Amino acid sequence: MRRAVCPGSFDPVTNGHVDVITRAAALCDELVVAVLVNPGKAGLFSVDERMDLLRDAVSDLSNVTVDSFEGLLVDYCTAHGIPVIVKGLRAVGDFEYELQMAQMNRELAGIETLFVPTAPQVGHLSSSLVKQIATFGGDVSSLVPKAVNDRLIAKAEGRRP
Repeated sequence: MRRAVCPGSFDPVTNGHVDVITRAAALCDELVVAVLVNPGKAGLFSVDERMDLLRDAVSDLSNVTVDSFEGLLVDYCTAHGIPVIVKGLRAVGDFEYELQMAQMNRELAGIETLFVPTAPQVGHLSSSLVKQIATFGGDVSSLVPKAVNDRLIAKAEGRRP
């Protein structure tokens, strides 16, 4: 496979994301990990912080680059000559939603979608759960890359009274 994009908010990147990215990178010549810029939603980490954390998490993957996009993913794909979207699936609920998106993306721009099921040991991870646990002082060190854990601890300490 030539080029593919793995999109998401990655707020923050988890070991589940890294699993999907690593496995997808083995299937293509170039994988772009694209962080969605959503001006209407304030994340825990800024887009630049998320991109830096992603770059650190995938630094050992020579065919992976990190970028960001705003608007429709298919427009980003078309503008950058990317014919394939890679999406990680954790559960049946993910599949139902992502299948609709894949069908719409194919209809709109002829972009294909490749589904990569997460490995069982990381299938339960989500950024929102990781943030919630970290905010209440829980240990997420086994759930995220080290740089992410360090930044989560710093952010959580900054929010505690």
